[in-house]
Amino acid sequence: MDIKNEINLVVNSKSVNEAFCRVVISAFISPLDPTIEELSDLKTAVSEAVTNSIVHAYKDTVGKIYINAKVTYENVVIIRIRDRGLGIRDIKEAMTPLFTTGDGDRAGLGFTVMESFCDKVKVSSTPGKGTTVVLTKKITGHSAW
Repeated sequence: MDIKNEINLVVNSKSVNEAFCRVVISAFISPLDPTIEELSDLKTAVSEAVTNSIVHAYKDTVGKIYINAKVTYENVVIIRIRDRGLGIRDIKEAMTPLFTTGDGDRAGLGFTVMESFCDKVKVSSTPGKGTTVVLTKKITGHSAW
């Protein structure tokens, strides 16, 4: 898989940075000329993954969220969102719709949303060491590259 372009971003796990990450990814993929739906899908999936790190990985502390985004020559976008937070004890359970370890205001649909908006979602995690979410989506627009 040949990489056409790549970015790395590190932000604090503060809610204000969720929107920033979404906008950065949006700008990064814009040369692919994504459809409004493709753009919205990726922005939403990134928002969910970043929000999971903010709310669940670091809970009442501030840590770092590491984002690596790549675009292949086949117009596939691969976004890796990683934290070094609490980790997930049971990934299968965490990815079950409506399951949440958050407060009552959490719907437990973050992974479900990511899966519905991306071609592939891969989650790996080690309790006490953090979680990595990899979002993959093919963009059908016409590349400006």
